[in-house]
Amino acid sequence: MEKKAVIAMSGGVDSSVAALLVQQFGYEAIGVTLKLHTNEDAGISREKTCCSLDDVNDARSVAARLGMPFYVFNFTDSFRQEVMDRFVRAYERGETPNPCIDCNRYIKFRKLMQRAREIGYDYVATGHYARVEQDVETGRWLLKKGLDHTKDQSYVLYSLTQGELSRLLLPLGGLTKERVRQIAEENGFVNAKKHDSQDICFVPDGDYAAFIERYAGTKFQPGPFVGTHGEVYGEHRGIIHYTVGQRKGLGLSFPQPMYVCGIDT
Repeated sequence: MEKKAVIAMSGGVDSSVAALLVQQFGYEAIGVTLKLHTNEDAGISREKTCCSLDDVNDARSVAARLGMPFYVFNFTDSFRQEVMDRFVRAYERGETPNPCIDCNRYIKFRKLMQRAREIGYDYVATGHYARVEQDVETGRWLLKKGLDHTKDQSYVLYSLTQGELSRLLLPLGGLTKERVRQIAEENGFVNAKKHDSQDICFVPDGDYAAFIERYAGTKFQPGPFVGTHGEVYGEHRGIIHYTVGQRKGLGLSFPQPMYVCGIDT
């Protein structure tokens, strides 16, 4: 039976090389870019989004070079509900969420794998630096770190189920980033030297608080900075501006390092 895989292609070099390797492994493959949010949702201009038209075109260019069919799946409604809404609600509760984990859990794997199966593709491949192996004695699927520990991304995949791990291909798990870029250059990929995106895709300027206030349509009220013994040190700008462990950007001056150790909503 022919092996078939959907490749999640972001337009970056990692997922592009993953597509090449999956094809070389003998899979019948298609490339897919996920449309996850609109500029209106994020409140940013088109050129600042990491999931921009340029990214789609880069992914399409690589897929064309590989002779691979390419599609864009619109998951904006699900992304808004499962990722953006959760992100905002968590900050409102005084928590610090990791939206990439929710995106992997609810969108890239749960929803994408469901769509892949609907169109007759058993596997999904991504450009994450991690490995999946099956324990021969127990039959369980194991999630392991990528061999390049400077790029390891296994921690954002911790929520995947046994069923999802059994259908997941991670071709970059045994490679270094340097080698991945080298493979991209050897194959003439347009994005071989493209920089890595470090930001949350819907908050590319890093201003989480401004995004949350736009998205929630509300201003968060200031309140007191209180010491562990009840001392009031000053006034904060609203709880969404802070996270447990934060030391800088408090707007306070102390002779020694002082940290946020709790947020009382």
